[in-house]
Amino acid sequence: MARMRALVEHTDGLQVSSLGEAGALPLVVTPPRRAPLDAWLSQLSGLVADALPEVGGVLFRGFDVPGVAAFQRFVWSFGSPLLSYEFGSTPRTDLGEGVYTSTEYPAHQAIPLHSEQSYTLEWPMRIWFHCVQPSEQGGETPIADCREIYRRIDDEVCRRFTQLGLMYVRNYGNGLDLPWQRAFNTEDRAIVEAFCRTHRIQFEWKSDGELRTRQICQAVARHPASGEWVWFNQAHLFHVSNLAPAIADALLGAVDEADLPRNVYYGDGSPIEPEVLEHVRGVLDACAVKFPWQQGDILMLDNMLAAHGRCPFSGPRQVVVAMAQSYSIKASLMQ
Repeated sequence: MARMRALVEHTDGLQVSSLGEAGALPLVVTPPRRAPLDAWLSQLSGLVADALPEVGGVLFRGFDVPGVAAFQRFVWSFGSPLLSYEFGSTPRTDLGEGVYTSTEYPAHQAIPLHSEQSYTLEWPMRIWFHCVQPSEQGGETPIADCREIYRRIDDEVCRRFTQLGLMYVRNYGNGLDLPWQRAFNTEDRAIVEAFCRTHRIQFEWKSDGELRTRQICQAVARHPASGEWVWFNQAHLFHVSNLAPAIADALLGAVDEADLPRNVYYGDGSPIEPEVLEHVRGVLDACAVKFPWQQGDILMLDNMLAAHGRCPFSGPRQVVVAMAQSYSIKASLMQ
């Protein structure tokens, strides 16, 4: 952390500080006066190279970011092509050239902490959020250190999740979840099948023409650069217990458990105990760091080191997202 303490003092005219405790997530970077973001790209690139692996998240605040195009130039400056949102689990709008809206869930709903696409075997290593318009109330993007979450998870729970992995089951369409055409960005069944085979996803076309998939994935992972262990899954999000009890009861009254829009099991197919998921949710809540958005903010996260979510909000809100540096885990690492 010595290098981080030096960064917190100053970096080439930029003010670098911590939002909370010294060195804690996120690091906040501000210019000495409001100035175009483009003028600082070279310094910011070096600062991120030093800071992001240690802190996991950097908040760029007080820069002049006149719209989505300036945000795009910023994320492109790190030298990696932006990723498309493949095998998505939530509705988003493609704004072009690798920029998307943040998850388009109703404003009154909270989105629990999670790492992007940690329900798959392939995910982005970097993710950026840009606040074009903060909401009138709420709408924060809470974040948390996935290393700290891993350390706080009960040892027996962590052992079981690590050994068994997780099986995510998804049923698309029928007005209950994303249609498969939107999740896979195609109308062609053959393209869906090829994608599933390549990514080790079991699939079946049901009698009603809809699609069901199953995939066994990691519950924890090691960061490929640092070797640090992180809590890296979306069991608490996919499990039916994430729904309000009345909604869960209504769904289970309408469809069999196997046909729920999404659910998750241990990797051997056995059910995950509700009390285990409540423990996980409690740890996530205890690790959450929350701060209000300011217009023009850009939050950059190492997707394996930092989880993110969304608080309910009122009033208009626009936060856009970009992702880069795809990483694939080998199935053998989960065994």
